[in-house]
Amino acid sequence: MTSPAIEDYLKTLYALERTGEGVSTSALAGRLRIQPASVTGMLKRLADMALVAYTPYSATTLTADGRRAALSVIRRHRLIERFLVDTLSLPWDEVHDEAHKLEHALSSKLVDRIEIFLGYPATCPHGSPIPTAEGEVVESEQILLADLPAEQSAIVSEVDDEDAAFLRYASAWGLVPGAGIKVVDVAPFQGPITFRAAGRMRSAGSEVTRRVWVRPMPATEEPE
Repeated sequence: MTSPAIEDYLKTLYALERTGEGVSTSALAGRLRIQPASVTGMLKRLADMALVAYTPYSATTLTADGRRAALSVIRRHRLIERFLVDTLSLPWDEVHDEAHKLEHALSSKLVDRIEIFLGYPATCPHGSPIPTAEGEVVESEQILLADLPAEQSAIVSEVDDEDAAFLRYASAWGLVPGAGIKVVDVAPFQGPITFRAAGRMRSAGSEVTRRVWVRPMPATEEPE
C-alpha cells in the first residue's frame, strides 16, 4: 500500500532519473521543497518497502517495483491533465496542480475509462508520454533545446510542467509541443541561444533552453 506522500516521492524520483544521473538527496529535497533530513527518512522507508535502492551518501534509484508504482501515478496524472485540457478546456499552465490533487484519489478503473473516453492519447498536454496500464512507457528520441546546434531545425516535443509561470512564458514564445523551431546562433561558454519560433526571433538562456525538449529534424526540412 502506498500513500500520497510515497507516490509523490516515487514520481519525483522517476522524473529526476530521466536526466540520466543518479538522484541525490539534495536534488530530491530541492524538487520536493522539503528538508534533506525528511528526505533521508522517507528514502529509508522506501528502501524497506523495496521500492528504491538507497545507500547513505550515494545516489538513490528506483527498483523495478518502485518504477512500476511511479509509472502508475504518472499515468493517472497525465491522463487527468489531458482530460482537463481536452474536455474542460483548462489552460495547460493550470492543469498540473489540479492533476496533482486528483491523482491520488482516482481508481485505476476510472483512469482506464478516462483513457478510453479520450481515445488513448499518447502524451499529456505538455508532451510527456502517458504510460500504459501495464506500466510501459515509450520515451521519444529527443534532446534539450540547449543541446541543439546552430542551423538545426527541430520540433518541440516536451515542455517542463512544474512551473505555471514558465508554461505561460513558453506558450507566449511559441515553445509548445508540435511547434517548429530553428536555432540560428549559439553563444559560446553556455551563453544564450538565438532561435526562430512562431515566426519570430528569440534569444534565451539555460533557464529556458534546459526546460524544453525537441526532436531534431533532417537538414533538408524546415519547421513552419
